[in-house]
Amino acid sequence: MVTNTHLHYQKIRKILIIILFLNWAVALAKILYGLSSRCFSMTADGFHSLSDGTSNLIGILGIHFACQPIDKDHPYGHKKYETLFSLGIAAMLFIVSFNLLKEGWKRFHHPVLFQNDLGSFIVMFVTLAVNIWVMRYEYKKGNALKSDILVSDSLHTRADIFTSISVIVSLIVTRLGFPLIDPIVTMLISLFILFAAFQIAKQSSDVLCDTAVFLDDQKIIDIVLKIKGVQACHKIRSRGRIDDIYMDLHVQVRPDMHIDDAHQICYRIENTIKSSIPGITDVVVHMEPKES
Repeated sequence: MVTNTHLHYQKIRKILIIILFLNWAVALAKILYGLSSRCFSMTADGFHSLSDGTSNLIGILGIHFACQPIDKDHPYGHKKYETLFSLGIAAMLFIVSFNLLKEGWKRFHHPVLFQNDLGSFIVMFVTLAVNIWVMRYEYKKGNALKSDILVSDSLHTRADIFTSISVIVSLIVTRLGFPLIDPIVTMLISLFILFAAFQIAKQSSDVLCDTAVFLDDQKIIDIVLKIKGVQACHKIRSRGRIDDIYMDLHVQVRPDMHIDDAHQICYRIENTIKSSIPGITDVVVHMEPKES
C-alpha cells in the first residue's frame, strides 16, 4: 500500500536525482576544462562541486530510510532519519569550509597566477547560472515539502555558488595583476560556508534533541476551550519537526464526568487541533478533574 508519506518522499527523491545529475554535469565541466587549461582554481572548484553530488547521494539515502513505514521498533515512524542525514551534509560543509580556509591561507603566503582565457569565463558563468537555478529550485521545493534534506542541500549548493564567484573574481584580478585578492576572497567565502553549516547543524540538532516546536500556546488553548465540556487547558508541550509535530497537553473537566464522555472529548480535541494547525501528527491529552 502506498501511503501519503511514501508519495511525499518519492517527490523529494525525484528532485534529488534531478539535482544530482545537474551537479555532476557542472563538476565535470569545471574539472575537464580546468585540467585542459591548467586553471587550478577551476579544477578545485570542480571537485568542490562533486561534494554537492555527494550530499545529494546522502540525501537520497536519508530519504530511503525516512519513508519506511511505522513498525514495532519505530512506533513514531522514521522521519527523523531525514534530519539525521542532514547532519551529514552539515559535516561536509564544515570540511569544505576548513579546506577552503586552509587553501586560502596557503595562497595568501604563496600567490598563484592562474592561466585563464575566454573559455574559462564561459564555463564559470554557465555553471554558475546552473547552480543558482538549482539552489533556488531546491530551496523552494524544500520549503514547500517541509524537507530538511532539500533545504540543507540547497544551502550546500549556495556555498558552491560563493566558491564559483571567488574563482571568477580570481580570474579577473589575475588579469589585472592582483593575485592576493584570490586568497582573501576564498577565506571570506569559507566563513559563509561555515555559517551555513552551523545553521543546518543547529536546526537538525534541535529536532533530534526534542527542542520545543514554535507554536502559539494561546491559540491552542483557545481551540481547546471551544470544545464543549473543557474547563481549562495547560502544560502544553511539543517536539519534532515542523512537518511532524508531537504534542501533549493537560485538560481539566468536571470531576463527576463519565469516563466515556471524557474519552469522546479527547478525540474531539485531537481531531480539532490536527485540522486547525498543519504539521501536527499526534496529540496526547491528559484528563484531570477540575478542582473547586
